This record gives sequence, C-alpha cells and structure tokens, in this order.
Amino acid sequence: MSTPTRETAKVPAVLVLEDGRTFRGRAYGAVGETFGEAVFSTGMTGYQETLTDPSYHRQIVVMTAPHVGNTGVNDEDPESGRIWVSGYVVRDPARKPSNWRSRRTLDEELAAQGVVGISGVDTRALTRHLRERGAMRVGIFSGNALPDEGTMLAEVRQAPEMKGADLAAEVATATAYTVPAHGTRKFTVAAVDLGIKGMTPYRMAERGIEVRVLPATASLEELYAAGPDGVFFSNGPGDPATAEHPVALMRGVLERGTPLFGICFGNQILGRALGLGTFKLKYGHRGINQPVQDRTTGKVEVTAHNHGFAVDAPLDGPFDTPFGRAEVSHVCLNDEVVEGLRLLDRPAFSVQYHPEAAAGPHDAAYLFDRFVSLMEASRA
Repeated sequence: MSTPTRETAKVPAVLVLEDGRTFRGRAYGAVGETFGEAVFSTGMTGYQETLTDPSYHRQIVVMTAPHVGNTGVNDEDPESGRIWVSGYVVRDPARKPSNWRSRRTLDEELAAQGVVGISGVDTRALTRHLRERGAMRVGIFSGNALPDEGTMLAEVRQAPEMKGADLAAEVATATAYTVPAHGTRKFTVAAVDLGIKGMTPYRMAERGIEVRVLPATASLEELYAAGPDGVFFSNGPGDPATAEHPVALMRGVLERGTPLFGICFGNQILGRALGLGTFKLKYGHRGINQPVQDRTTGKVEVTAHNHGFAVDAPLDGPFDTPFGRAEVSHVCLNDEVVEGLRLLDRPAFSVQYHPEAAAGPHDAAYLFDRFVSLMEASRA
C-alpha cells in the first residue's frame, strides 16, 4: 500500500531484510510500505527498461550503480504499460535529470505509479549482503510514524516467497494482439506472453515477422489458429516449477515440430518440457553485463539478464530427451550456469537471457536471425 506524495526527500524510510538486517534512508517515490524479493541489478544504465520489465514482478530491485535517475523518464523507453517492480532502492538519486528526451523525474514517475522506494542507502553494503546470504524477502517502510523494527520484520517474514510463485498469468496480456511486420511479411510467429517486453516483437518485426502475441493461458488450438511458421515463448516472472500450462503447451509445439525459440523464462520452460529440473539461484543474474559463451561458435557475448532460476542440465555433451537429443548451447562464464538449450533432432532452441537489448548490449541479436533461419529451413 502506498500514497504518492511530493517533497518526500526528507521523509524517513527503512529497508528491512528477512534475516533482520536493516538499512535506513529517505523516501524515494511513493510513501508507504511494500514487500517483495530483494534482488540487485548491475546495470549502469537502462533503469526505465528494468522498472517496466514484467519479469521483475514482485521484486524489490537494488541498483548497484550509485547514481540513478540522471536521464529522467521519457515516453519512448518503457518495455510495458507500467512499472512492475514492487520497490526500488538507490544510493544517490539525481537531483535534476539532464536529457533531451526527459519528460519528468524518476522520483515523480515512481510516485505517480505508487511505487515505494528508498534512497540514501549504502547499496554496496546491501549488495554484498545479498551476495553472501542470497536473495531474500524484504520490506520498505516510509513515513513520519514508522512501526518498530520487530513489527516490520514480522510483516516481511509473512510476505510470500518467490520459490513456488506462479506469476506469469498475472503480467501477461489478457487478449491477443498483433505486431505487424516491417515491410513485406515473410513469416508469422505465435508468441506466448509470459511477461514479454515490448522490444522483443519489435526485433522480430524488423526481420519481416508478423508477431501474434497470445495470453499465457492460450490453448494449443488457439496458438495454431494463427497458422504460425514459428512459436516464441517469452521471458516472465515466477518459479518455472509452477508453470504447468506453458510446459504442456510447449510439449505440444515440440510434438508438431514447429520451429521454436524461447528466452529467459521460456528457456526454463523448454528445460522442463524436455524433462529437466530447475532450481533457484542464490542471488540470480540481473543486469546488462553478464558474460556468456555460445558453445556452438565459441564466441563470448556480453548479455542482459534477469533471472533467479536456472535449468539443471548436463554440460558434458548431448543428452536424451522425449524429443530427441539436446545439448547445452550457452553457458555463463561467471558460474557455469546453463544459459541456453538446443535440440539436435528438432528445430528448437532457447537462451536464458534477453537478446532484444532493451536495455543492454547488442551481442545477442543474431539469435533472432537464427530463429529466422530455422523457419526458412522448415518452410523449404
């Protein structure tokens, strides 16, 4: 619950982690209280894309960059129709934004959308704590009359955990819509919205693909009613172990042999569809500077991530699945977490990161071209 206010910079605020550690600061954005999973993002820029990424639903994001809000907020960079983070933690917010596209301050945007934040926090110490102890539940409380720390800690510990959370349907579109191809339409792709970002269908449209975005609850019949040349499964929030319907839907696509591409949550769904398990990472990968190796080419990419779960797959060569042989195609060079899967006997692959580069580097743009190549080969 929150109440947007102006002139909140002097309002006291406190951040309370579920292990009892607290950080005091000042209100930033809306004044009130909020709860979620504490995670940190290592991006130096791209805060608008982070805030509006549906994958951050029910998470309180700690920005490791010390200065946030320098470029203000514009109307071009959001990746969805609203801010999805549950709360926002910054060290030194910009006093005055400076950018030719800026329309308002980040503080004003957070307040207008009722997002409770906190500033003046030692985010370096907080990030180190999360790296050592792992992502955990957290609450932000702001106002001139705050509860005692024992009461706040009790409320934090009553908040739901991310493990076991089924969230994709909460952020997905309720009705199907179409993103037309740029120029001549070459292919049609049915995209299952598990928390899709706006730039993703745009990147496909740039390649002559008409993208028909479907709700997370779409049936196999509804998916194929569009006559797709390929199927895409998007990023999204929550625990993949709860995503029974998307897994069943993907298995139906694999059985038909339609070219398939998944990213982030879609990578975890493919893992489960192949019979693999998933697990929760200690503190996840979030930011726009994660090194990943494409094992099919040997090249290393700097990539954009936002995931707290990963696929449990063997790294040492191909393995058998109900749909033929598969292999780990990409791996994180920081910790050897599986960052991609590829079927060897069917036209299907996935990656654990965000190739649309919003925000982030453009190293992984070739993956959309790889998807096009699969559809071209299937049509031929």
